[in-house]
Amino acid sequence: MPFVTTSDDVEIFYKDWGPKDAQPIMFHHGWPLSSDDWDAQMLFFLQHGFRVVAHDRRGHGRSTQVSEGHDMDHYAADAFAVAEALDLRNAIHIGHSTGGGEVARYVARHGQPSGRTAKAVLVSAVPPIMLKTEAYPGGLPIEVFDGLRSALAANRAQFFLDLPTGPFYGFNRDGATVHQGVITNWWRQGMMGSAKAHHDGIKAFSETDQTEDLKAISVPTLVLHGEDDQIVPIDNAGRLSAELVQNGTLKTYPGFSHGMLTVNAETLNADILAFVKG
Repeated sequence: MPFVTTSDDVEIFYKDWGPKDAQPIMFHHGWPLSSDDWDAQMLFFLQHGFRVVAHDRRGHGRSTQVSEGHDMDHYAADAFAVAEALDLRNAIHIGHSTGGGEVARYVARHGQPSGRTAKAVLVSAVPPIMLKTEAYPGGLPIEVFDGLRSALAANRAQFFLDLPTGPFYGFNRDGATVHQGVITNWWRQGMMGSAKAHHDGIKAFSETDQTEDLKAISVPTLVLHGEDDQIVPIDNAGRLSAELVQNGTLKTYPGFSHGMLTVNAETLNADILAFVKG
């Protein structure tokens, strides 16, 4: 399997499909998943002539289950190690949920300064910050994230069934069409990773204030968010992010869930393609 080794000796697994001279799109997955979560997007954009790249975050999927470094700084630096190793230029970076936070820090700290980034897409993304703070009173209380940590520590396998079965894809809503394969695939990806990485990652995705990252982003940025996102509520996330970036466009989806990239892939793929080609 292909890996890139980071400066602190972490092996990051990646996929690299398509013509090496085509414009690259790099995908950054959400917590606690892996690059496999981008199957619907990678196949779609590959068929439209792009080079598609996705990696497993440290401690997730097939990447090394290290003890330390489960924070946005390391997430972004690891992504840059992959981009440098593959010499990705004029790239579009697309991030979902925690991966959206990774993209924001990557573009602000690495992608723009190196001249490697053309555009960014934030999907159901966690920035500017999920936690309720003085600056962001619309955020969620710390007790919500303490509850996630407790559930993970008590029975990770059951917790990783409950999340996709319930709020992640909106399968808990009346009249929802439940896809058992999607639930099982979420569980499979999560259980491939490290409990330590997942536990530490909750702090990373909930308590990292990325206001300055967003303000620093000058490349065209598309912000996509479901209006029925029960995991990362839109009002303290997508709506604010689109205002903070320098060149942002917000598109919202009535009734769509946090996991809309999977259960509404046809709609999302078309909108992302239009932005990428625009």
